[in-house]
Amino acid sequence: MNLNITNAQRAKILVQALPYIKKYTGKIVVIKYGGNAMVNEDLKNSVMSDIILLSLIGVKVVLVHGGGPEITDMLKRTGKESKFLDGLRVTDKETVEIVQMVLAGKVNKDLVNLIGTKGGRAVGLSGIDGQMLIASAKKPELGYVGEIEKVNVQPITELLDGGYIPVVSTVACDTEGNTYNVNADTAAARIAGELQAESLISLTDISGILRDKNDPETLISRISLEEADQLIDEGIISDGMIPKVECCTNAIKWGVHRVFIIDGRIKHSILIETLTDEGIGTMFTRHKAKDKGLSNDNQN
Repeated sequence: MNLNITNAQRAKILVQALPYIKKYTGKIVVIKYGGNAMVNEDLKNSVMSDIILLSLIGVKVVLVHGGGPEITDMLKRTGKESKFLDGLRVTDKETVEIVQMVLAGKVNKDLVNLIGTKGGRAVGLSGIDGQMLIASAKKPELGYVGEIEKVNVQPITELLDGGYIPVVSTVACDTEGNTYNVNADTAAARIAGELQAESLISLTDISGILRDKNDPETLISRISLEEADQLIDEGIISDGMIPKVECCTNAIKWGVHRVFIIDGRIKHSILIETLTDEGIGTMFTRHKAKDKGLSNDNQN
């Protein structure tokens, strides 16, 4: 599609992005990658291009990914049925071996390879590498589903300092050598908190938090910690969105400056959110906005 953008318009877009480039250069941005953006090839290419561009302008990008559909597909191939409890995959010993193979192997290395072919410099990690994610069993009935106990971000920071994009699969371990499947939203929030990241961006299959879930025009562009609790109490944030929102608010409590839930189905949504005035999703901050006339990006 030809958008017929003139050179002057291109220049204006770049000038408008300059304050945001200044703001994020040298800062850490953690991107939680999931949903349609992981499955659709056009969207996948768009996400990787956004990440590489941010990296080239000096942003320290960390990509944290899951891979639920790929795990389900591999389990089917091996004749195993996927079972879920409270939205989490019941993970026996054989299943966690498949999870490790798919996440830390195929999915992780495919992403690293894709970034490389597009001109980026990426290195794949799992939560097992350098004992980055230490976990324990979340619930006995879930098997090897992990609750993160400790995060060691040294492997990530060393790669960032070397100019690489760390690509992290959310497989964890314990001190006895057991492997655990860890929720990617939770892992991304904990990693971002430990890194004291400037922002955490969660790619989802929704436009953000809606006051009316059936009306996209009711997008709530900014939510404070206090307002998040109120929206849960009012039932506006409900069901499967509650744990996702709790990951966002926990990340803020752990020291992340801003957390965004954005629609990964929109091409270049990461750049739109980080480098433009408009933004496209819901931003979580510690405090309410003091003045609606101030830019979202200048509020903590």
